[in-house]
Amino acid sequence: MVERYAQALYDHAAEVHALDRTIEEMAALGRLIGESPQLRRVLDSPLLDVREGSRAVLAVLDEQGFGKIVHDFVGVVAANRRLGALGHMVAAFAALVAEKRGVVSAHVATAHPLTDLQRTQLLARLTEAGYGNVHVRETVDPALLGGMVLRIGAQLYDSSLKSRLQRLQHAMKGAA
Repeated sequence: MVERYAQALYDHAAEVHALDRTIEEMAALGRLIGESPQLRRVLDSPLLDVREGSRAVLAVLDEQGFGKIVHDFVGVVAANRRLGALGHMVAAFAALVAEKRGVVSAHVATAHPLTDLQRTQLLARLTEAGYGNVHVRETVDPALLGGMVLRIGAQLYDSSLKSRLQRLQHAMKGAA
């Protein structure tokens, strides 16, 4: 469902020759949703009246200087009672833009933050593997203990110490 909204927004913005501005504004909207607990509360509240929620979100967009295309898009989302999915629509739009531009999105989870050298080596390995234009999103998950988990599209590469220990534990149970 969110992909249809993202595709419709992309097509409309391209049709009126405002794609670059729409991409920038949608990225800004994503940051705004991520950084504002009050806005997330409005978006996530099932108890809030649709008109009140719509007015509140559109007022924030007006205050922040968003353009007509994004303003109208959020208005349609609100009218269709989908404000709770707005954050997912922003992410789907970003993924669609990346796909159209040939950018591959990768998610890397590590036990400790990557150093600059590790980040450079990771990008070099991804380039060698055929992923020329990669956008890497990093997260830290101390539960991994060591190593990393890399997800590129549907591919998952898990070299974490946690999964290695789990495989060893499973093998030892099977041997007993």
